[in-house]
Amino acid sequence: MTTCTLCDLPAEDGITASDVDGEFCCRGCLEVYRRLGDVDVSEEEVLTQETDRTEQSHPDTAETAYLAVDGMHCSTCEVFLESEACRRDGIYDAEASYAAETIKLVYDPEERAEGDLLDVVSGMGYHARKRDDQPYQDAGAVSRLLVGGIFGMMVMTWYALFLYPTYFGYDPVVEFGQFDGLYLYSQFAIMTGIIIFYTGRPMLRGAYVSLRAGRPNVDLLVTIAALAAFTYSTARLLVGGTDFYYDVSIVVVLAVTVGNFYEERIKRRTAGLLADLTELQVEEATLEDGETIPVEEISSGDRLRVAPGERVPVDGTVEEGTAAVDESLVTGESIPETKRPGDEVRGGTVVTDAPLVVTAGPEGESTLDRVVELLWDIQATRPGAQRVADRLATVFVPLVLVLGAGIAAWLLLTGSSPRAAVLTGLTVLIVSCPCALGLATPLAVASGLQSAASNGIVVATPELFEHAGEVDTLVLDKTGTITDGEMAVTTATSIDGDETDLLARAGAVEQYAEHPIAEAIAETADDTRPSVDLDTFESETRGVSAVVDGERVLVGHPTLFRDRDWTVPVSLEEPLSAVRERGNVPVVVGWDERARGVVGVGDTPREDWEVVAESFEDCDVVVLTGDDGAGVERFRDHEGVDDVFAGVPPDGKAETVRRLAATETVAMVGDGSNDAPALAAADVGIALESGTQLATDAADAVVLEGDLHRVPAVFDIASGTKRRIRENLAWAFLYNAIAIPLALAQVINPLFAALAMATSSLLVVVNSARTPTDATDTRSAAEAPTEETAPASGQTTGVGDAQGV
Repeated sequence: MTTCTLCDLPAEDGITASDVDGEFCCRGCLEVYRRLGDVDVSEEEVLTQETDRTEQSHPDTAETAYLAVDGMHCSTCEVFLESEACRRDGIYDAEASYAAETIKLVYDPEERAEGDLLDVVSGMGYHARKRDDQPYQDAGAVSRLLVGGIFGMMVMTWYALFLYPTYFGYDPVVEFGQFDGLYLYSQFAIMTGIIIFYTGRPMLRGAYVSLRAGRPNVDLLVTIAALAAFTYSTARLLVGGTDFYYDVSIVVVLAVTVGNFYEERIKRRTAGLLADLTELQVEEATLEDGETIPVEEISSGDRLRVAPGERVPVDGTVEEGTAAVDESLVTGESIPETKRPGDEVRGGTVVTDAPLVVTAGPEGESTLDRVVELLWDIQATRPGAQRVADRLATVFVPLVLVLGAGIAAWLLLTGSSPRAAVLTGLTVLIVSCPCALGLATPLAVASGLQSAASNGIVVATPELFEHAGEVDTLVLDKTGTITDGEMAVTTATSIDGDETDLLARAGAVEQYAEHPIAEAIAETADDTRPSVDLDTFESETRGVSAVVDGERVLVGHPTLFRDRDWTVPVSLEEPLSAVRERGNVPVVVGWDERARGVVGVGDTPREDWEVVAESFEDCDVVVLTGDDGAGVERFRDHEGVDDVFAGVPPDGKAETVRRLAATETVAMVGDGSNDAPALAAADVGIALESGTQLATDAADAVVLEGDLHRVPAVFDIASGTKRRIRENLAWAFLYNAIAIPLALAQVINPLFAALAMATSSLLVVVNSARTPTDATDTRSAAEAPTEETAPASGQTTGVGDAQGV
């Protein structure tokens, strides 16, 4: 079968054009390829795609599973989890993503049951779970911090009373005998050991993981410094010395632990703001005889009954019945489309007003399921948000270890005492202990998360802070993003001049119809409905009718009036044409065997979309939609929009974003399941909370309450956070550039090294605590009334598509 040149979907109709090579599944893909087909994707992406498609070493019987993984905190975790999983029997391949907290496993179903896969990944502080399960809560995090804080204060108090005065040549505040001093010092060692091995357990795990993965990270250097200070101090304790550096170990462990705890707490708080999102995928299907079976057991040719309000389980063909089908979650089409026997329906779409009998297609799969699969493929293979500190640690950590060992060896060779050599080497490790470097990114990110949350924005991945300040192109979905995504009455025209009576009569009849357009008209006339004789109510494919206050009222398609020989005045032709030109559905209303007026129903633009689009005047603004027709043209002609791609399917949306991202940084704003692959493929994906779970899962940030006007604040906060990260890193490197040479020159000892390290970390904490940005709330501007109410957008599919109104 021929596939689409752009998105690889089946191209049964084989749409071609004389000026473009290839065949396409739809006009939308053709238009995208015509405009962007000459843009080459990056070499890295081409290699990735070729590897994914042609170089798989696993057999065709292999299956793929996607798991969420809690406990990943850097790019080293990706390498470790992949290597550990691939060592297990029955696992062919593994791809982990720190940014998405996800791992993709390709496994042998005969050797590994799907339920056993959690055990493959879990362990060493990682907790694998199904994607729908609640995140793992580390109940020991608070207790570790409390234990570390209590024991740390106890040790530091005794340091202040006894040891610190002696370091500066003063008598201790408290005098001890030899036995009492030994007892106290032993308590130092025990409590410091508890802090290192209990409170610092996540840090130790990170160091172990970095060694196993062969990628030195910040955790490794912090661990070496803490353990070196502890080991030296304990050795001095055993030989009767009093120059201990347990305080260094305590400061190092607690500084890192507090920073990580703070970051995780903010993440949990913001993640908790998302709840009650819609579950989309169908798990069960009803056969024509009434038997309920799992979707996995559906075979090609099975006859499935789909009741009004239910989702079509799999792609197929309508065998019996006529109904309006809402395809907005899958295709982005805002207006329901009438499906009759012989028409194809997509899995995941919603039957709105009448039952259908659907024959399952040859593949027995759902379009929605394919969207889900594409989304998770993109997320699982997308590079993790590798923190700058971790990338630099692969060079910095070995360099510091070499410097510390090198200066100690040099001092020994030049005649210095072993104690002096060891202390100098330890000083280098301590003073270069990258607490400031390690805290630079997570604390700034945590502050950004908190600032975003206070502005009604949930940041799902730190990758947002890497790219949001560099966006060249802003891609906006139409339905549900820059429009309301719901049917509403936009216009009403009565030849008698009484639009209130027209809507009241129409609403009185439509309240008994099951159709989105009927609901919109009924809601408009809630307070003015006259009485209806229910015994006279009739529903047809193209409309409804009933006796209202003694007169038969007919509401529906213009051809319904002609079929019943009702008069349609010539004066209604102009308002009918005006409604169609705006991309809305015209609904004719009449009584006494004569059409009296027309009601326009459609998907209306949000009041604030123009303000948001104009706020990105330095970027190219692109509208990308599955809709087509007149409803899209008003955006094409708007001065704030640089380009419009219409009639593009979900796979085509993702491919469009990839091609745009080949030469520039792209941000995508969307809300529907059909937008999810594109959101995941964009450098920055922003979803509206009012959208679907797939969209919010795919995004880097979620705007709560569906407030489009908050989108500019996402970029302001991200830019401010990135600037704060750079400031922190600049200070951390400046500190190390000064402190390390001083340690090598033996100008400072371990105590001063610890104090310098703590001071450096404190400056990073203070800088990170500042608000990342003065992001302004655009609500006032966005909600300001415009001089002219913009016509609603939607797709002109012919009024025949509005059946049952």
